[in-house]
Amino acid sequence: MKNLKEQLQEDIKVLVKPLLEDEEQIIEILRRRLTKKEWKYYKCKLEKLTIEDTCKELNCDSTRLEEIEKQTKVKLNQEKIKQEITA
Repeated sequence: MKNLKEQLQEDIKVLVKPLLEDEEQIIEILRRRLTKKEWKYYKCKLEKLTIEDTCKELNCDSTRLEEIEKQTKVKLNQEKIKQEITA
């Protein structure tokens, strides 16, 4: 399983400050800011599940999965969220 911080650093385009040290705090912020499906998708991504397994987990098809993926990346790149998860 990939480290949450490493994955966030890949997905967030511009990080001015370093991410918070406490991973639990980052998880709490993400759970509050993302929808249930977006958070589930992100957990699946961290666990390196296949597209089929991720679709099964989220109970959706590949088209909907792509929408969730885009939506999640857009949210992660919002200034509000970036400010909350950085030190």
